[in-house]
Amino acid sequence: MKQQIKILDGGMGRELERIGAPFRQPEWSALALIEAPDMVAQAHQNFIDAGAQMITTNAYAVIPHHIGKKEFDTNGRELISLSAKIARDIANQNDVQVAGCIPPLFGSYLPDQFNEDEVDDILNIFIEAQVDHVDFWLMETISSTQEAITVGKKLSEKSNKPIWLSFTIHRIDSDHITLRHGNFIDQAIEEVLGHYTPDTILFNCCAPEDVAEAIHLAKQSVGDIPVGAYANNFLSNDKRTEGSNKVITKLDTSVTPKKYLEFAKTWIDAGATIIGGCCGIGPDHIKVLSNHFN
Repeated sequence: MKQQIKILDGGMGRELERIGAPFRQPEWSALALIEAPDMVAQAHQNFIDAGAQMITTNAYAVIPHHIGKKEFDTNGRELISLSAKIARDIANQNDVQVAGCIPPLFGSYLPDQFNEDEVDDILNIFIEAQVDHVDFWLMETISSTQEAITVGKKLSEKSNKPIWLSFTIHRIDSDHITLRHGNFIDQAIEEVLGHYTPDTILFNCCAPEDVAEAIHLAKQSVGDIPVGAYANNFLSNDKRTEGSNKVITKLDTSVTPKKYLEFAKTWIDAGATIIGGCCGIGPDHIKVLSNHFN
C-alpha cells in the first residue's frame, strides 16, 4: 500500500511567466497580481489540475523589497488580500486547501537584511489581509533562526491557524548543509522548538539534490512533526545579493519532471510526507509527483 503523500503546488512566478502573464524583476509574481489577476487564478488552476492538494497565495513578492515601500504602503494590503481571495475562490471550486504565504519579509536569501524592529509593520498586514481566506500559514524561504523564531512567534501569537515553517538551505561543503545564514539544520530546529512548535517543517527554494540530507537531519530533531520539501531548479543556488533583484535567475532545464521525481523519491525515503515545487517547478513536475505518489 502506498504511503499517503501530500502534494503542494509549484513555483507561481515561473508558471505565470510560462502562461504569458506580466512578469519581470523586481515585481516578480506580484506584477501579475497588479496587472492580470485572472492569470493568477489560471496558474493556481493549472497546479490543481496537475494534482496539487494545496495552493499557496500569490503574495510572496508583495513586500517592499520587490514592489517598493511606497507601493507597499499604498496598495500592499489590498494586493495581499486579493491574492488570498483568488486562491480561496479557486480552492473552493476544487476542494483543496489554501496556504497563506508569509514570505521572507525583507527579501529571499538575504538574512543580513532581516530587521526585527520592522517585522510587525509588514507581518501584521500579511496576517490581517489573509486570515479569513486561508487554512494555514506557510512561512517560506526562511534563512536564519532569528527570522524563524521572530516571525513564527509573532504569527503564533496573532493567529491560531497552523504554522508551516519552511527553511531555505544551501551546501557549504561536501559534508555540511546549512540555512542560508549558516545555522546548522538540527541546531536551528532545536532552537525554534524552544520558542514555539511549528505544525510542519519544510525545506524550499534549494537544490533538489540537497533535500534528502536536510530531511534526514531534521528527522533527528522534530519528533512527530511532519517534514517535507519543495525545491527549485535554479542553475545556481549560491547566496544572492541585493542586485539579484534586478535579474531573473536561469533555470536548470535538465531537471525534468522525471528527474525531479527521482529526487522526490529520496526525500520520501528520508522521511518526507509533503512534497511540491518552488521556482521553476511547474505543473508538469507536479503531475508526475501526484501520479506516482497518489
